[in-house]
Amino acid sequence: MNGSDRIRADMVEVGRRLYARRLIGGNEGNISVRDGSVLYVTPAAVCKGFLAPECIVRTDLEGRPLDGGRASTEVLMHTAVYRRRSDVGAVVHAHPPTATGFAVAGIPLDRPLTAEAVVTLGVVPVIPYGTPSTSELADNVGRAICEAQTLLLANHGALSVGVDLYQAWERMETLEQVARVALVARLLGREGHLPAADVERLAAMREPAGYPPPVCAPEPRPSPTLAAGAEGGPARFSLSREELVRLLAEAIERFRT
Repeated sequence: MNGSDRIRADMVEVGRRLYARRLIGGNEGNISVRDGSVLYVTPAAVCKGFLAPECIVRTDLEGRPLDGGRASTEVLMHTAVYRRRSDVGAVVHAHPPTATGFAVAGIPLDRPLTAEAVVTLGVVPVIPYGTPSTSELADNVGRAICEAQTLLLANHGALSVGVDLYQAWERMETLEQVARVALVARLLGREGHLPAADVERLAAMREPAGYPPPVCAPEPRPSPTLAAGAEGGPARFSLSREELVRLLAEAIERFRT
């Protein structure tokens, strides 16, 4: 079995696992694997529990199909991850019910409840809502993925990454498990958190256990631009936050003198 066939077979297997574990339903969810300058992406409008290897779509790193297939409509979210994270080899997006409940409630899974979750997941934040399949959601993911290995997407679902596909899948399954534990603990009226010293020891175990910290590229900074407005309309300036602060400081200083 060559490399492409292995990737396709692994994606089919992970799609079946996600569906069997009820982490997705219907045509929900999507999976991608990076292989050099090529992405393998699950197709649009297909149940991931019934994938066939030939359904997998090859795209470039911008999500443009290379073989004429129709990739998942969420491919922008995946490419946003790969642009920021050189260490990521695969991305899994799913709708695990309990974890998605936390996402809908706006409650991050950021408390050290179990040793396994501290090592494999770390802190899981909730990122702002973005309309699915849009650059808005992709931008939200791209901004957050440098600080976490797994994200809760407000009113949507969850996303996990890994050095390979099986690590990304493992994190998604672990996310749903810890969400269930957190929910039961809250229903019982008490969450017993791991002591800080134990959390530090567990965090030190991550890299030796194969869960290194994120390797992240700097977020692109927009340059000041001057855009002509509509005919006869005013020109528009675009400034970064740092540039705006500097201009305001200069203006205040001139006013004082």
